[in-house]
Amino acid sequence: MAALGAGRALGLSSWAIGAGAIRSLVWDRLCRHAQPTPLPDIDLVYFDPTDLRPERERQLEGRLRAALPGLNWEVCNQAAVHLWGEREPGQPMTPWQSLADGVASWPETATAVAAWLDEEDRVRILAPCGLEDLMNGVLRHNPRHCSAAVFERRLADKRFLQRWPALRLLPARDYTPPR
Repeated sequence: MAALGAGRALGLSSWAIGAGAIRSLVWDRLCRHAQPTPLPDIDLVYFDPTDLRPERERQLEGRLRAALPGLNWEVCNQAAVHLWGEREPGQPMTPWQSLADGVASWPETATAVAAWLDEEDRVRILAPCGLEDLMNGVLRHNPRHCSAAVFERRLADKRFLQRWPALRLLPARDYTPPR
């Protein structure tokens, strides 16, 4: 809740905290972990097509670190992802049109969930791929993000099944989006 409050204090019109901060919290509960899984960072994403400068992201990170210095913040403007990212090597990304569009592209469907705190202190959820996989412990490749091969490498790097052995892994499938 403190992280959500710090995010709201930035005054951004379209923002949320998501990815591992949400996924790990839910999967730790599903797997009955006594201690929460340590988070390497807290991902705050926002959407502002009027300011795509990386310096703006660093400025926001600085404000968050000042507000909650014990957290490792990572801030990303989803409107700028296409400038530095490729869907696959040599395959440029198209610009996202909204925060939901960016979140919908995250690597696993259960990771493509974010939350923000509204002005009335209600937690709001953004789940463009739905909440079913997250809440049911399903590890499913999101083909909008990457190939099946990249997903398999991510499984090994992130060690999802070692951290949360009760997860159900579904086979990855490749998808080529229309151009």
